[in-house]
Amino acid sequence: MVTPFTEEGEVDYSRARELAKAVIRSGSDGLVIGGTTGEAPSMNDDELLQLFAETKEAIGDDGAVVAGTTNNNTRASIALSREAEKVGVDAILMTVPAYNKPTMGGLYKHFTAIADAVSIPGILYNVPTRTALNMDAATTLRLAEVPNIVGVKEASSNPDQIAYVIKDSPEGFKVWSGNDNETFATMATGGYGIVSVAGNIISRQVRNMMGLVLEGDIEAAAAEHLRMLPMFNALFFITNPIPVRYAINRSGFNVGSARMPMIPDAAELKAFSQRFDPIMDQYEIDLSEA
Repeated sequence: MVTPFTEEGEVDYSRARELAKAVIRSGSDGLVIGGTTGEAPSMNDDELLQLFAETKEAIGDDGAVVAGTTNNNTRASIALSREAEKVGVDAILMTVPAYNKPTMGGLYKHFTAIADAVSIPGILYNVPTRTALNMDAATTLRLAEVPNIVGVKEASSNPDQIAYVIKDSPEGFKVWSGNDNETFATMATGGYGIVSVAGNIISRQVRNMMGLVLEGDIEAAAAEHLRMLPMFNALFFITNPIPVRYAINRSGFNVGSARMPMIPDAAELKAFSQRFDPIMDQYEIDLSEA
């Protein structure tokens, strides 16, 4: 979920509560709070913890709140994960560390230490384009044996790697697509779902496509995938979450401006909008005020 900010650049908790309810109402089963799309790198722990608490209070049992609590500092990740559990989140998102590039053995130790520190489920997140490090299938499968590591958000864009994790993981371990344009293929090979950027604005349509896969109507699901593909790709014309925040605001649901450094200059924004607006106008937006 995108994080709303006020005109002064402060977290708009009231608006976050409304957005959380609206995204759930539009078709999502849960929310990742404090991820890349939520601009977590620009937020401090106190802001994140309040955001976790308020969004969970807002949606209650209508959906799960998965809290982005980890970075490349294992001790800090453990501390924030424990505090997130205290404020009532349903699970934590455990992202492959960026910048320091541990070995696969180091990744295993990092994630098991975090998982052992909490009693709630953890979902791994592999996103090499952001972290400069791919967690290989063997390491993911090793971590899948940890009792409260329940799945992985796979954004490696490596279909063989994703398929092997699906094929060889223990029963009950779930694989979510980490990229909207790969959801159809991931689910068609046995994946569980999508942690979606597009779900901020067209959640119901994404959910419908997933339902068609589960019903075995692959032809209809493929047609829906192809229909939504231009939007999936347009949301990455420039760096996420700039496009999706722009789309939410353009739809009439105000979530404010981003925080620096995720603010393009005027020329960049104009060039983006000239490409993006004609594509967005082809779609019905599922997100709406109550």
